[in-house]
Amino acid sequence: MSRIPAPVLDHVVVNVKDQLDDASAIYRKLGFALTARGHHSLGSSNHLAIFGENYLELLGFERGKTANRPDIVNAPPGLSGLVFKTDDSLALHDAIQARGIAVEPPAEFFRPVQLPDGSQDARFRTVRLGADLVRNGRTFFCHHFTPQLVWRDEDRQHPNGVTDIVRFIVASPSPRQVADLYERLFGPGAVETAGDDHFRLPAGRANVEFVAPAEAERRYGAVAVTHDGSERFVALDLRVQSLDVLRELFERNSVAYLASPDGSVRVAAAHAAGVALRFVEGGTQ
Repeated sequence: MSRIPAPVLDHVVVNVKDQLDDASAIYRKLGFALTARGHHSLGSSNHLAIFGENYLELLGFERGKTANRPDIVNAPPGLSGLVFKTDDSLALHDAIQARGIAVEPPAEFFRPVQLPDGSQDARFRTVRLGADLVRNGRTFFCHHFTPQLVWRDEDRQHPNGVTDIVRFIVASPSPRQVADLYERLFGPGAVETAGDDHFRLPAGRANVEFVAPAEAERRYGAVAVTHDGSERFVALDLRVQSLDVLRELFERNSVAYLASPDGSVRVAAAHAAGVALRFVEGGTQ
C-alpha cells in the first residue's frame, strides 16, 4: 500500500475573488515582493509571495472574466487553502482513498511564467480532500512538476524580511474534531496536543494549529467567524529576519499594526485581505 508522506506545508491560499488589484496593492504595502500576475489554464489568476520552503498565493479572477473555479467563487474570501507537498500525487490519491478518506480525482493545470529568455509553463497536479470534509476552504496536496519555475531566488527577497510561513491557524468550536481529520490522513501521532482545545500538526517549517475561536481572537484580534459551528482558516504567523526592519517599513508605508507584549507584530485581518497576520523573529512563538 502506498504511504502518505509526512506533512510539509507547500503553500497557503488567500481567496480574493475579483479583488486581485486591491489585494496585491495591500500585500505590496505590507512589504511582500509579489510575482507578476499569473493566469491559470483554469481561468483563475494569482500573485505569489515566495519564501524559503513555502509560499503565499493571492488567488482570484480578473474583473469581467469568467473562471471555471467554483472553489473560488463559492468560497468565502480570506484564508481558504491549506496545501501540503507531494512528489507522487497519483500514489498519494490511492493511499488517501485506501484510508477511507473522501478524495477528489487528481487535477492537472498550468500557468505560463515569463522569464528573461521567454515563457515557460509551470505545471501542477493537485489532490484535494473531499469538499464535504473541509468547510469554508480546501485542503489539498500540490505536486509541482516544475518547482524551479515557482521557487526562484529573485522572488524570495521581500522588503519586510519574511522568510517563511511558520504557523497556520484553524479556528473551530470543536478543534479536536477538526484535527482528527489530519490524524486520520497522516497517521497516529501526527497531531500533538498542545493544550486545552489546542492541537498542533507539525508540517515542515510550519505548524498547523487547531484552536477555539476565542483563542484565535486572543492571539490575533478579530478573525473570520462562522455561526454554524464550522471551522475557518483565519490567521498566519510569518518569520522575519528583523522586527525592527519590519516596523520601520510599516511606519514608512503607513501600515496599521500592533506591537504585542511577546515582541511580535500583528496586522489585523481587516488590513490584510481577511487574513490576520502575525510577524515573529526567529522561531515560532
